[in-house]
Amino acid sequence: MERIVGCRVAGQPRTNPRPGPRILGSLRSAGGKGVVRIEDRYDTNIDDLWSALTDPIRLARWYGQVEGDLRPGGEFRLYLESADWNGTGRVEVCEPPRRLLVTTRESDESWRKGRGAKPFDAAIEATLIADGAQTILVIEVQGMPLDKLAFYGAGWQINAENLATYLAGRERGDTNSRWDELVPSYQDLAANVG
Repeated sequence: MERIVGCRVAGQPRTNPRPGPRILGSLRSAGGKGVVRIEDRYDTNIDDLWSALTDPIRLARWYGQVEGDLRPGGEFRLYLESADWNGTGRVEVCEPPRRLLVTTRESDESWRKGRGAKPFDAAIEATLIADGAQTILVIEVQGMPLDKLAFYGAGWQINAENLATYLAGRERGDTNSRWDELVPSYQDLAANVG
């Protein structure tokens, strides 16, 4: 049975399981794997946000380095400096400027170095919705181990916040202290996912 926790109805205020940081995500399981859904509103138009998600130069400024064939069916390499994570990916769907779906997988060498979750195929889908001068971005990531779901939730929220910081032209804050703030709230959410 699928159970969603930490979500809200559109137009309703978001509620957190405990006082503390603003939570952008919801967690659930599907087919025995974890799913993280992050939703936020950005003060930019849909074309600019699409460019920040798909232009390798801009993507490297807030997320990670991507090189390879970025067309549908194309394969690419990805390096996330903040996590010292190396992996590969494939562009599954690209519908500018509204929808992008990629699959990624950490390399075995990167996993052995970091000793996190064993490599798995993650499906990452970004959906953009224009709303006046702003854009709503929904990122849904599927496939992670359920026992690591809270950590992926916190990590994807930090990525969404880094994107907002980049778009606002500000320098990134301390992600380690942000991690420490977010993980307990996401652990509360993950405790309700089964």
